[in-house]
Amino acid sequence: MAAAMLTRRDIDALKEYVSAPGNFGQNQAESTVRLHVTHSNLKAEFIELRLDLHMTIDAVMTKLSSHCGTPGGDMLLQLRDNNGKLVAILTDAHRKLGFYSPRDGWVLHIVDTNPNSLSARGWLEDTSKVQKYTMSDEEYKARENTYWKFKEEKLKEDPEWTAEKELCMRRGIPYVPPKQKENIDDEDYMRAEAGALSVGERCEVDPGGKRGVIRYVGRCSGLPEGYWVGVHFDEPVGKNDGSVKGKRYFDCPEGYGSLLRPYKVRAGDYPEVDEFQFSDGDEI
Repeated sequence: MAAAMLTRRDIDALKEYVSAPGNFGQNQAESTVRLHVTHSNLKAEFIELRLDLHMTIDAVMTKLSSHCGTPGGDMLLQLRDNNGKLVAILTDAHRKLGFYSPRDGWVLHIVDTNPNSLSARGWLEDTSKVQKYTMSDEEYKARENTYWKFKEEKLKEDPEWTAEKELCMRRGIPYVPPKQKENIDDEDYMRAEAGALSVGERCEVDPGGKRGVIRYVGRCSGLPEGYWVGVHFDEPVGKNDGSVKGKRYFDCPEGYGSLLRPYKVRAGDYPEVDEFQFSDGDEI
């Protein structure tokens, strides 16, 4: 595959180059509420939305449709409290969301009533069902003006060239080579930082502003010494399903989980995932 010619660092640098800055530090207005959204055909709690209480249920359904693909006409929308108890079924399209007095952290559960929905039978989550376009290395090398040829020329000029180094040069900022991975033998490494994080808290992970929920805090057998934090991301930007080297630390869909060093994780009010970006060697 041609993509195999790109290293992870190349991909990280390119993603950083084309990604817009994240939307940080949002303040919540008094007329809004933060609700988790789940879907009858999707395994993951795929998003947390900030909704205005003055929105009609019809407008809420339209907004939800843009995130999950289920048309409003095929939705049966349920409002549940923090304990999963059904509070109301939102069937009146013209009534405002605030009529039902939802609270931060409650759940909007979408029941897709269409048996032929695109979300049914795993079509939106199981990538094995999607026919993928492939290109051989030979076909890719035969093309003009490709990244591979650009990289080849750059490496001839500078054997230590990387895409990250190139971007720094274009931006006129100093290039700092990545640190070598530390050889840690302290079993209490980053214990204090881990102690400030709790399972169940929303969080943001650097670099990239990836957001999710903390699902594990502690040591990890088979990984370098010290403390790790397990994060269930809102989007498939992780590296695993909550298990590493045959041991499970938490549950999440494949590609939604990662174990990271605590210094990369900030707990707080982070309701939405910003970007698809990957981190460096301190993430496993």
